[in-house]
Amino acid sequence: MTEGDLPDDLTPAEAGMWQAFRNGSVYDLASGDAVADDPHGGPPWGPERTVRARIVAWLLLDGPPALAGRVSSLKLRGVQVSGTLDLAGGIVVPYVEMRGCRFERDVLVPEARFTTVRLVDCSVPRLEAARVHTEGDLHLPRCRFHNGVRLTDAHIGTDLLLNQAIAHRDRSGRSIAADGMTVGQDLQAELLESHGELSLRSAKVGGSLSLRGAQLSNPYTRLTLNAPQLTVERSVYLTPAGVGSPLLSGATPARGTRIQRFSCVGGLRLDDGRFGDALDFERARFTLTDDQEVSLRRIQTPELRFLGEKPARGRVVLSGARVGNLMDHADSWPGPGQLHMGGFSYENLVPQGRFPLAERLAWVAAATAEYNPEPYERLAAVLRESGEDVDAREVLLAKQRRHRETLPLAAKVWGYAQDWTVAYGYRPGRALVWMAVLWAASSLAFAHANHPPIKSGEAPYWNPALFSLDLLLPVIDLGQVGFWQLRGGWQWLAATMILLGWILATTVAAGATRLLRRS
Repeated sequence: MTEGDLPDDLTPAEAGMWQAFRNGSVYDLASGDAVADDPHGGPPWGPERTVRARIVAWLLLDGPPALAGRVSSLKLRGVQVSGTLDLAGGIVVPYVEMRGCRFERDVLVPEARFTTVRLVDCSVPRLEAARVHTEGDLHLPRCRFHNGVRLTDAHIGTDLLLNQAIAHRDRSGRSIAADGMTVGQDLQAELLESHGELSLRSAKVGGSLSLRGAQLSNPYTRLTLNAPQLTVERSVYLTPAGVGSPLLSGATPARGTRIQRFSCVGGLRLDDGRFGDALDFERARFTLTDDQEVSLRRIQTPELRFLGEKPARGRVVLSGARVGNLMDHADSWPGPGQLHMGGFSYENLVPQGRFPLAERLAWVAAATAEYNPEPYERLAAVLRESGEDVDAREVLLAKQRRHRETLPLAAKVWGYAQDWTVAYGYRPGRALVWMAVLWAASSLAFAHANHPPIKSGEAPYWNPALFSLDLLLPVIDLGQVGFWQLRGGWQWLAATMILLGWILATTVAAGATRLLRRS
């Protein structure tokens, strides 16, 4: 066969594709009828629109040279590919773009190397692309994968696009298996529809990961999004997307645009993830069973935007997570028993909307079924750093009251005494009030007391106010006590005043010690 000849066994459809490949032009077999051209349904396509997979592979792996002044490339539209397209381990140099095409059988490209591949709005039984390597983009928008996608350990040079794709689970229950995958720039899967487990374990994304408006569902196992040890250099967006917008990727959809929230039916796992800018859950919706979780254990990110809808069931776990700014709504967090925050560290609170201290304390209490001082101390430290010293003291007081409930009876009684008197030292002004009340009351009482001197001629002038103050102030001697004889009830009153003075002094000292230790 000479350079300009066609292979003998090509069908008319394949001959046209062969010539278009050499010319670098689009080979379009679409009829122009939207229903008939729908690759995902409608009437079957006949031989006039069908090419064999082995001819496609021939063109891509060892195709004819381009015509003079042209660059060979495979650009197909409205074409059906019969048989299994097997490019496993091959090196594909030509540019590949297929739009609105049907594949009768699986597409196999494991360990193959491409420059750029674009499959747009195609029907594919299964894409098997483990360890595939592309220098440029891998675009799969609006494609439907009936038996899943495998991109395990794939290397995508620039962008991976899965916008509006639909992926059903394979025999192992995974819709998209991309463990260990590396994406040089952005991974966009906006409005993705996933039926099965979306697995991104140990994947690395050089830009942002966008799952805006994605609908993830996996009723078969506990996890729907399984992505522990995921590394994203910029942000992860689990946020709404505009439906029907020509520009899917972006920030807030334009006013009046119909939006679709990110939805996850089943567990989400991002344990040990590293996110360079932010992890954003704005308006995200989770539907969990009692044994499923939104698991964010040990994640690290400068900003966590926990602004989604409160899950009715299941758990939210932030144990060991470390974030800079925590942006949240009061109504985004689940209730007691559903929130776990042991070892959760954050530097700043940036509440969106009203989030009063009482509700913030309820948030901490919900995360600690058993008493744990750490969440209270973390909240107090953050409030103090932001200049909210009064609120910080209220948090530490709440911690002491929560701790009191775990103590034995004697210690609990002593705790109530400290609380009633000086609020564990966090409201020291109360001590002055109690002192003033006790001093005034005892001064009036001792003004009517019978008080003969112990030794005649040695006693000072009787002053009931100074005598009461001398009883109340431990250690300090005002020269009144020890010179007068008190009997009966007055003796008991003096003993009570001494005891109350010691209690007040001890609680003030304990509270001052706590405050100094915190500062």
